[in-house]
Amino acid sequence: MTDTAKPGAPTPDSGAGTVDRRRMRLIMLGLLLGLFMSALDQTIISAALRTIADDLNGLSEQAWANTSYMITSVITTALYGKLSDIYGRRPVYCTAVGVFVLGSVLCALAPSMTLLAVFRGIQGVGAGGLMSLAFAILTDLVPPAERSRYQAWFGAVFGIAAVVGPVAGGFFAGLDSFLGVTGWRWAFYINVPIGLAAALLIAVLVRIQPNRTPHKFDVAGLLALVTCLLPLLFAVEQGPKWGWTAGGTLALFGLGAVGLVLFLLAQKRAGGAALLPTPMFRSPVFSVYNGVNILVGAAVFGALSVLPLYLQMVKGLSPTWAGLMMLPQTLGIVIAGRIAGPYVTKTGRYKVVLLSGLVLMVVATFWFSTLTAETALWQTAIAAGVMGFGVGLCWQVMLIAIQTGVEPQYMGAGMGSFTFFRQIGGTAGIAVFLSMFFGAVSERVTAAYRDAPSDPAYEAAVHDPSVTGQAANKVLLGARDGDVPLDNSSFLDHADARLAKPFLHGMAEAMQTVFVVSGVMLVIALVLAAIPKEKRREPAAAPGDAKGAGKQSAAKG
Repeated sequence: MTDTAKPGAPTPDSGAGTVDRRRMRLIMLGLLLGLFMSALDQTIISAALRTIADDLNGLSEQAWANTSYMITSVITTALYGKLSDIYGRRPVYCTAVGVFVLGSVLCALAPSMTLLAVFRGIQGVGAGGLMSLAFAILTDLVPPAERSRYQAWFGAVFGIAAVVGPVAGGFFAGLDSFLGVTGWRWAFYINVPIGLAAALLIAVLVRIQPNRTPHKFDVAGLLALVTCLLPLLFAVEQGPKWGWTAGGTLALFGLGAVGLVLFLLAQKRAGGAALLPTPMFRSPVFSVYNGVNILVGAAVFGALSVLPLYLQMVKGLSPTWAGLMMLPQTLGIVIAGRIAGPYVTKTGRYKVVLLSGLVLMVVATFWFSTLTAETALWQTAIAAGVMGFGVGLCWQVMLIAIQTGVEPQYMGAGMGSFTFFRQIGGTAGIAVFLSMFFGAVSERVTAAYRDAPSDPAYEAAVHDPSVTGQAANKVLLGARDGDVPLDNSSFLDHADARLAKPFLHGMAEAMQTVFVVSGVMLVIALVLAAIPKEKRREPAAAPGDAKGAGKQSAAKG
């Protein structure tokens, strides 16, 4: 086998089922390790980010540690899909792993939140290829009727990362140091051995080059995409500080709109060489479900960027316990994935599963919007489990739906589009929701302190010199006049509970607004997802089913 092929010609490993089982298992291991590393880097940071931000004195800047990663991964997702169509999956995938590992090491060495955001951007450049290329490689190697079974393993990896990540992130964040290095920095160093193993397996075992195309790369489209996304996301991040009608904010929105128009024109002009070839969007299923994908990505990533803050800041949990509180969500994802994959494989029906997942996510998000400082943790755990089950149903079958609308010659770009649009939504969601939260929290906290004198316990604390003389409590008393500290929340760990109560109530109310907006977005996504007519997949034949086997053989022929 070689890595070259004539344009349009089938290759030995192009999904005809010719890969022997042992090699396929090892290839899957390599893909799963890459996916695990990428998924882990999102979940492990969620539990550790408050500690990181406090250590680097930049809590209010934490959105950039996430959005810089998401921005670059969004831009490069489409890039990797197209490059792999031109140059082959193996070299492009290994390059993505190498860039991700380099970014991880730099993040571990970051001395400030600003540089951490920059280095997270480098990580994102690599992450853009890890998910989209994993799905593309699987598509090259496995016939359509069998893909759901393998994709269930992908879903399981995200579930495992969701379990391990918050717990590991909380564990590392809780360590003062480990082997002479500050504990939270190991949340990034852990990617090095995982990445090296993934790159080695894929480099040795993957020998595919599906339908290599001679098109030129869409440089104009890439530049236009950058011109669109960067100003828009920067405007969303800075809008609460500058004002939404300020000249700088409006200028950034205008520049982003111009970039969007230029990107659409570039895609139309580039034809088959486009980052997102326009013929793919002729399929209503492909177009509508990618729109749903954006909304779901924004709602889920945005809401779940706030939930760890609620657990650690409002409920006072340690990073480790906050990570453990996310286990119900993880179990929901894993269980739903094990149900959805086999069901779609057996019946060929995906729409009912997708809609069911969206309904559960709507219920969970509005449930989150009722959380207060007094809400019992078991209620939060159940809501997280419902959200996880909905996510597990939704995203796996959404990918299947998108696959049914993509022609083989665009499969790399099509699979890249799934991650591309989800990451666009997630990037916007994190930027918008965290900006919304930090923009509202000062007003809500100040209002809570205005009402606090009606609480006798608060009044007693305010008039107790032994309490008000403590440093942490002085910070809280400053919040009464609108001086709400947003860069370092570590004072909450040492504050008097009576003085902290209004602060925590104000924070919880600001978070409730975020969850309500997330719920509304998911309702819109649910309505859109109900519109397209289902394009049924051919159910997989059961072992020994001669009739089904004959159909599959005919399809392959």
